[in-house]
Amino acid sequence: ILAEIVALLETVEGYLADGYQRVKLKIKPGWDVEPAGAVRDRWPDLLLQVDGNSIYHLEDAEHLRQLDRFDLLLNEQPLDHDDIFDHAKLAKLIETPVCLDESIVSPDHARWALELDACGVINIKPSRIGGLADSVAVHDMCQAAGIPVWHGGMLETGIGRAISVALASLPNFTLPGDISANDRYFERDIVTNPFTLNSNSTLTVPDGPGHGAQVDEAYLEEVTVEKVCLRRDR
Repeated sequence: ILAEIVALLETVEGYLADGYQRVKLKIKPGWDVEPAGAVRDRWPDLLLQVDGNSIYHLEDAEHLRQLDRFDLLLNEQPLDHDDIFDHAKLAKLIETPVCLDESIVSPDHARWALELDACGVINIKPSRIGGLADSVAVHDMCQAAGIPVWHGGMLETGIGRAISVALASLPNFTLPGDISANDRYFERDIVTNPFTLNSNSTLTVPDGPGHGAQVDEAYLEEVTVEKVCLRRDR
């Protein structure tokens, strides 16, 4: 969240110049309708979404409806992380699709959300949901229900990012995700084949064995501050 609209527009313009084609705005009460409207006015065709990070309440539904006119992809986790029930109520009161993020910590939570019609989109983060197997289970469940998913980012290194990119190549990941090029967060990553943004704002799925990331072992050793060795007795 930036301090003023001018700074926000300059930041968005910079990311668009880098090749990104979708923008997510973090919002809060007092910084939601105006910034979303300013970005939409400047870029009428931009893929735009907002994320409230659980700061709103169901009583704010009328206010959140003001965001509907900006043709947003989704409104991510506007209510409390543990309140699937009120998200179901909110989803009936606003036109923008509700996306659940922090609420989905297991396949069971995804099932409950789908059964309650609590969302129109789900954000899948393997480290939050419980790993790759549970993430695939949520993907398949949403695909069967006709609910699209997208992949959130958790500031992974190139190793975790490679796994995330592979997961996000599944067919029901139909919305742009938060998996960015490595250099957005790391001056130097611990892999020798970092992800770079393609001209169409995509990342290329590695085709090597396993996760496909090639660990820069010399640099990893250089930046390692502590080692723990885990052994299992046979």
